[in-house]
Amino acid sequence: MNLPATAATRTLTCRAVLFDMDGTLVDSTAVVEAVWGEFAVRYGLDFAEILRTSHGVQAGDTVRRFAPAGADVVALTAELGAMERVRTAGIVPLPGAAALLRNLPAEAVALVTSADRILADIRMDAAGLAMPATAVTADLVTRGKPHPEGYLTAAGLLGVEPEDAVVFEDAPAGIAAGVAAGIRTVAVGPKTGPLPAGVLHIPDYSAVAVSVETDPAGQRIISFQL
Repeated sequence: MNLPATAATRTLTCRAVLFDMDGTLVDSTAVVEAVWGEFAVRYGLDFAEILRTSHGVQAGDTVRRFAPAGADVVALTAELGAMERVRTAGIVPLPGAAALLRNLPAEAVALVTSADRILADIRMDAAGLAMPATAVTADLVTRGKPHPEGYLTAAGLLGVEPEDAVVFEDAPAGIAAGVAAGIRTVAVGPKTGPLPAGVLHIPDYSAVAVSVETDPAGQRIISFQL
């Protein structure tokens, strides 16, 4: 399936939908910034640079990049994870996210997140969102975003080709991953950075409409009006 002839219609059709979590379905900005701020102070790291580059990236990759020479990256990543798992105050769903998930066929939806499964469960629950049955978390991939492995894995688990899926993402690393996977990608929110050609943008899901139909061959068609 291809993008519509004119972007003015802002209509996408697909057979499966792949969502990032933090910043895309769940607003966890306050928690993430607080935890990374404390972590940066504790180990003398550049907090501003961490915030600039870490969004959408696996925590272990960020720790590896910024940790002092000779540091135990595995231990520091585990410490950071333990800090994140006990912080849920202020975590909320993005506007319209809950309604959108309810209106999508459960078997056509996957979560693809740089969080591990434990943290993903905690944050989705804190936001009052049901965890999709198909979830590709950090512990299930060998290469994190911006590598396309997570999104390609999710498409495969849902039984669709990349061109038959749509990705919703908020971070430059995740958007790059969706594009690299050959999946049409919709950027969400204010922190997307410059967008690659063909990537649409929405502020949130409050104005997004979705319908689900069946084509003559009996296959599901999901249509988004953005």
